[in-house]
Amino acid sequence: SGAGSSPRLSPPGPERTLRSVPGMAAADPRPEEFVYGEEDFVLQAGGWGDTPGSALSRFDRALLDGWSDRMERGFFRYRLGPLPTRLLPGPMRLVAQLNVQRGTERRPPQEVRSLRQPFDPRAFNFTRIRPGEVLLRLRRAGGGPAAPEPLLVAINASPLERGHVLLLPEPARALPQALSAPPLQAALEAVLLSAHPGFRVGFNGLGGYASVNHLHLHGFYLEQPLLVEAAPAQPLGPQHGLGLLRDVPAPAFLFYAAGPAALEALARDVCRAAEHLADTGLACNLFATRGDPPEGPVAGGGRGLRVLLWGRRPRFGAKAGAAFTVALCELAGYLPLPSAALYRDMSEAEALRALREELLPEPQLLRLGRDLARLLAG
Repeated sequence: SGAGSSPRLSPPGPERTLRSVPGMAAADPRPEEFVYGEEDFVLQAGGWGDTPGSALSRFDRALLDGWSDRMERGFFRYRLGPLPTRLLPGPMRLVAQLNVQRGTERRPPQEVRSLRQPFDPRAFNFTRIRPGEVLLRLRRAGGGPAAPEPLLVAINASPLERGHVLLLPEPARALPQALSAPPLQAALEAVLLSAHPGFRVGFNGLGGYASVNHLHLHGFYLEQPLLVEAAPAQPLGPQHGLGLLRDVPAPAFLFYAAGPAALEALARDVCRAAEHLADTGLACNLFATRGDPPEGPVAGGGRGLRVLLWGRRPRFGAKAGAAFTVALCELAGYLPLPSAALYRDMSEAEALRALREELLPEPQLLRLGRDLARLLAG
């Protein structure tokens, strides 16, 4: 995929023949058993130029074809058309997007009361999704001790954007919404399976506006670059490449992998950091995207994978009077807004005030950074 051209999310091609996963009813649309190897990783995705660009990857086509098929079949809560999108004036380059239906039609979030809330089989969980909502079973070829665990790629029935999916470890394991390294590694590998620079992955923890207490990550496409992908980081831990992104909409801890070989160790480090946050009474959100090395853009240099981790005071229940919910997308600088008035009138200053109400004071953030650097160096 050549830099300077951006692969567009063009309309789906002809219907594919999908192989079935055992146990699916014959009448259901059948998910594809998607087996990938290192040769499927797209080391340098397309750029953000205006020229309609290079082909999407095998993974992109499988995901988007299946997603469009399920939209045509009526598996979603609403039909998603083109969404009005604008950049808010200002240095943070915040991306505002109007999505009224997600605000009104999505399933109400579950009540969360603690950071360590156990899985509750009586509440909605992903064992209850219809079989046809599953698009792919994602599995690395060959297995072996370094291979991540398989993931199911299922539609998010209340989508943010075209291609918005859930990345699920085997739902029958009944895992609560707490990060663990094998599914995180698999989700990070999914980013590298996409040839599109705007395919991102994220996680909302309990107390960080997770809406279902059953382990899942989000994957979605957004046709806009974000400041967090290029902003330079202040180094915190020389041994592990931990950094602090400060000049971004919501200051975050930055982990970086130059390529696929580093993802297993990176996933372990991120999960150790997230566990430390929970131990200190903090909720977390995570955002993974292609981006520049921690020092920022390098002349002639390639991009790797940036993983941003936020620690925050936990929020349990809806916040009265909030203009929008501050979860992984908003922290990264992408604002899905539920009303035309908000979309029309929102300024960068207003958005930043809403974001920063959720964040730690700078002295606490810096202390936490020093603690994480010591933890990861141990």
